[in-house]
Amino acid sequence: MILPSTIRRILILSANPVDAARLRLDQEVREIQEGLKLSAKRDQYEIISQWAVRTEDLRRALLEYEPHIVHFSGHGISDKGIVFVDDEGRAKVASGKALSRLFKLCPFVECVLLNACYSEQQSEAIAQHVDCVIGMNKAIGDRAAIAFSTGFYDALGYGRAFPEAYEFGLSAIELENIPEASTPVLLTAADSRRAAQGPARIFISYRDKAPDNLLAKQLYQYLDENQHPVFMAGESLKLGESWSQRISSELKQCSYFILLLSPTSATSEMVTEEVKRVQMLREQSQDNLPIILPVRVNFSIDDPLNYELRGYLQKIQQREWHSDADTPGLLQEIQSVISVGQQNIAEETADLSSSGYPDRIDRPPLPVAEPELYREPGGAVPLTSGLYIERPPIEQDCYQEVMQPGALIRIKAPRQMGKTSLMARILRHAKQQGCEAIPLSFQRADSHLFTDLDKLLHWFCTQIGRKLKQLKCLEDYWTGYGSKDKCNAYFEECLLESVDCPLVLGLDEVDRVFPHREVADDFFALLRSWYESARYGDFGSELWEKLRLVIVHSTEVYVPLNINQSPFNVGKNVDLPEFDTHQIRDLGQRYNLESTDELTNKLTQLIGGHPYLTRKAFYHLRRQDVTLDELMSTASTEAGIYGDHLRRHLLNLENYPALSTALYQVVTRNKPTDLDAESAYKLESMGLIRLRGNNASPRCDVYRQYFIDHLDG
Repeated sequence: MILPSTIRRILILSANPVDAARLRLDQEVREIQEGLKLSAKRDQYEIISQWAVRTEDLRRALLEYEPHIVHFSGHGISDKGIVFVDDEGRAKVASGKALSRLFKLCPFVECVLLNACYSEQQSEAIAQHVDCVIGMNKAIGDRAAIAFSTGFYDALGYGRAFPEAYEFGLSAIELENIPEASTPVLLTAADSRRAAQGPARIFISYRDKAPDNLLAKQLYQYLDENQHPVFMAGESLKLGESWSQRISSELKQCSYFILLLSPTSATSEMVTEEVKRVQMLREQSQDNLPIILPVRVNFSIDDPLNYELRGYLQKIQQREWHSDADTPGLLQEIQSVISVGQQNIAEETADLSSSGYPDRIDRPPLPVAEPELYREPGGAVPLTSGLYIERPPIEQDCYQEVMQPGALIRIKAPRQMGKTSLMARILRHAKQQGCEAIPLSFQRADSHLFTDLDKLLHWFCTQIGRKLKQLKCLEDYWTGYGSKDKCNAYFEECLLESVDCPLVLGLDEVDRVFPHREVADDFFALLRSWYESARYGDFGSELWEKLRLVIVHSTEVYVPLNINQSPFNVGKNVDLPEFDTHQIRDLGQRYNLESTDELTNKLTQLIGGHPYLTRKAFYHLRRQDVTLDELMSTASTEAGIYGDHLRRHLLNLENYPALSTALYQVVTRNKPTDLDAESAYKLESMGLIRLRGNNASPRCDVYRQYFIDHLDG
């Protein structure tokens, strides 16, 4: 089919408005313009570029511009369809049938190019109504997509024929009459990197229990036989080798991170730390590596994850494995992903928040309704649980404070000390007193938001506005300059004026903002200004008195920051202490354990009053997994019940040699050790030491024993 000599309108659409997609679209437009510039027929084409993030955007652009050629640049998921988003920003797939109905309304379209992975079936559906449609039957990369554009439009500029084809070949684009030099080869960014650096390295993360370890070994053997460099702790670590250093090194080098998620590993601190590391490496990488490939091992997609894992994995599609019958298909799919160099285990078509486990303060992601007596401890203690131990007078003080006009409560402590559990109870109390109470975890925010203040504040306003049914007016405020000013106006003129009662916001995991100094200072300054606005005594202060903030953050995040950097120094500060002996005894009785006096004394000596370590001990003692004597003798070993917790701390210390040296000095001496102020502050923030002045002692005996054996003085 030769195009007539009349002017043809080319509509170029992109369905993913992120920075990488913008670069790809801009480059494609430039390539098309350059190709047509060389042609004697360059004046016969009009180029229009638009975003088509939603299916409604695609429909509107087609009907408004009536293009002759439609060039779609986006993402496809196997045979499911092309990825768009819905009105709430969640991923939504448009099937071939839906696209066919749309193009049936557009008789003016003569050619469609679906420049998206796995778009062959969608092309065939559209071809019922359009003479020439080209789709891709494989995963392609941005480089291949741009090469495709170059070859096609160069040929178009010289008036050559469109191909009567629907497929994008594995090694080259089949375009009739295009010179060989213009024919692009399918070469992705991953292929290019492998050509320069060798085969892609693979890291397998798993728990050393059946069936996880058995599946991990099968993966290792299969990938090794297919000439892929693969790391698996049980197979790769040598006798006497420092596992923490090796794991840190392998994570930095790997291109693919295969994550075997089981009910046990979903509560593992070590697994969470590895995923956290991978996500940080991915954010720092120019080619978005390592790619995470999650596999649920006898662990349903509907089963919830803890806050951190959910935040990291909520937009990544996950595979399920239930028996050996699933293994061959899984092996083939992983091999396909690695060989093609693309992540065809793609982003989920819907956010996991819509999977039946919404973030409600009475139902945190993990654990859920089942009594914790029968579940491995981890995550927040549910409001319905009888295992929450109060630490007077903290709870009552917070209940009184949150009812004060313009209140601001800051809850800080190392990880697993009960911060989120306390926040949940403060919000419940506020709700019982007639307040509007909204929890918001910053784990739910995509990583790229933390590098752009405008995007972060827009996300923040969207989350609160949606809960208060005031989302429609947000865009009216989000115009002009000044991100803080827009956010401030939206809260003051829309949200606070719309509620007749106090509005209590529980902001969890705000420490995710701390490392991003380009936005952290402005974001926290804005929150502080709201607190101060309630105290001005002017007309506007009446509105801001309605707003109460409960802010939760881990002190462990201070490790990579300058010692003098702190988010706030206003409001009520809550430092969560350890359990005392009475609280430990109380918890032991709730677990229905006998001899609680002897048990309390021995546990206090071993782990102090660390809430999570105490709950973990009582859980395993009640199940009779270990006796008290066995727990005492193995607690500081890799085989003990705290092995996972201790390995996470050791892996963290590997990044900070000065802190490792300082901690080694503390654990190897029989009396308190004088440390420099910065090391003392950071080790205390991590929860590893106790301080009296600058004199440091190990937080508990299990830390002393473990780090004596595993730190190099």
